[in-house]
Amino acid sequence: MSDETDLRLIAALRRDGRASLATLAGTLGLSRNTVRARLNRLLETGQIQGFTALTQGDLAESPVRALMMVAIEGSGTDRAVGRMLTLSAVRAVHATNGRWDVIVDLATDSLAHLDDTLARIRRLDAVTQSETHLLMSTRRATPRR
Repeated sequence: MSDETDLRLIAALRRDGRASLATLAGTLGLSRNTVRARLNRLLETGQIQGFTALTQGDLAESPVRALMMVAIEGSGTDRAVGRMLTLSAVRAVHATNGRWDVIVDLATDSLAHLDDTLARIRRLDAVTQSETHLLMSTRRATPRR
């Protein structure tokens, strides 16, 4: 059975299956040995079945993108963010300043899946307010050399 740390590890691997143990350890606030042991256990128990590569076509499977600004009450930020990171639609959670405590980057295959994810986040303890914006299009800067 997975605990919250295992779920955070799985979520981190979903975002970047090629992340090194050192990167995962830094992201999760754990030692490399702890990450290695947990990863090995998740593989041995079959909770992680394997790793794969994403192509541009794969990304087309999550055409609904949104940014959700979230206000979190009191000291519940770490716990709420940890729970958010276990949701498959959550690509990243960014700490910010101003009115909102975090901005959640979401990607889903449908509006219904997005609606379900928004409802799950809104039901988390300590979440007091949210505002969501659908991303209609994205332009990227060209890399500078």
